[in-house]
Amino acid sequence: MPTVEHPNVAALRDILRLHTVAGQEGAECDPAPFVELHRVLREHFPLTHDVGEVVEVPPHGLLLRVPADPDSPTATDDPVVLMAHMDIVPLGDESRWTHPPLAAEVVDGVIWGRGTLDDKGQLVAVIAAMESLLADGRRPAREVWLSFGSDEEVMGTCAHNAVEILRSRGVTPWFVLDEGGAVASGAFPGVSRPIGVVGVSEKGVLSLRLTASGRGGHASRPAKGGPAARIARAILRLERHPFPAHLSPAALEMLARLAPHVPRPLRPVAGRAQRHPGALARLLVAAGPEPAALARTTVAVTTLSGSPAINVSPTSVHAGLNLRIAVGETTAEATERVRRTVGDDVEVTVIDEHDPSPLSPVDDPAFELLERTITDVFPDAVPVPYVMYAATDSRHFTEICPRVYRFAPFRMSAEQRESIHSYDERIGVDDFLDGIRWYRRLLDGLDSTTAAAEVGR
Repeated sequence: MPTVEHPNVAALRDILRLHTVAGQEGAECDPAPFVELHRVLREHFPLTHDVGEVVEVPPHGLLLRVPADPDSPTATDDPVVLMAHMDIVPLGDESRWTHPPLAAEVVDGVIWGRGTLDDKGQLVAVIAAMESLLADGRRPAREVWLSFGSDEEVMGTCAHNAVEILRSRGVTPWFVLDEGGAVASGAFPGVSRPIGVVGVSEKGVLSLRLTASGRGGHASRPAKGGPAARIARAILRLERHPFPAHLSPAALEMLARLAPHVPRPLRPVAGRAQRHPGALARLLVAAGPEPAALARTTVAVTTLSGSPAINVSPTSVHAGLNLRIAVGETTAEATERVRRTVGDDVEVTVIDEHDPSPLSPVDDPAFELLERTITDVFPDAVPVPYVMYAATDSRHFTEICPRVYRFAPFRMSAEQRESIHSYDERIGVDDFLDGIRWYRRLLDGLDSTTAAAEVGR
């Protein structure tokens, strides 16, 4: 007898099959997959659409407002915003995938496909939890807005437009929750338990273009110190002179909370993180790229371009840099440091820049609710705050809310985290269903936050 597929797994698979790749600035984006995604959401989650108010957000996003239970003591308090995004990054080299990236195959209890982790799995988990609450004949204790963006992967305008819609309605959220951290295993050296990392800020983003120019000409008579050599030298200088390491208040708090779980020789140092910030920063840098990204601004060379032909020395060579700016620093400071490092013979142009997001509080009822929900659903996980490396749509919501958090309630191995924006992205069926259970517990927990929320205002 065939196994009956869980309806929420079926919903996720239907959405994973849609090629919702957002267009870069100035490029055409096919709206059809997004229109179909809206239809699929309504088909699978009719109660959320019928009970709630649906607001379309340009270019292809959605806001769904679910009103609070009128009998709830928090019904008139500030609402909660739960976020996810519909767009995905391009599929990449499909030959490297174990299962086709848009096939949404389920094999041995694992769902394969682009977007399972980033971020369609979270989108379906959010709305499925709300649908479950409404199916039980209940409403949330506070008004809840579901905000689903359509161009997060290209740092587009949809989230900004959603913020403007909420602002025009006078909405000031109690807290906002977007993608970001996870229930991560193997995330911190020496810690065997999974860590429920909740982003309380995110690093800034700075895109720079390095340009070296010269005469160029026929490749049979190359000159020393040409544009290609100068760009290569500039890149090596950046690698040899990384940004200094330091720890933000969020990183220090994370280390203090992890102290009981690190190897015994490190516990005294981690437990007194505030007293040893320099030593701990150097330790993180030495521990590998993932911990090192917590401790300093990073620089990645992402694009290179030069001669249009193999037998032509280039007149201009360009290198694209992507910097993730540490909390406590600014994009202006980072740009000036890059200019000093590469030297006067290489031009530095700013393409795009966003400073780090403000730090959200951790000694607060909203953060305590997230912690409590993590512990309830993932009892083996250690909840900790951290600064997220990547940029999310939630950075726009800091304009209307001081409590913006970033957490995906899914167990993720180090290999799974590496698959994001790469190949073989996947999520376990049980892990996906636990994520829905986490959001449902979060929604249920809104009715227990009345007194705590008043204290936290």
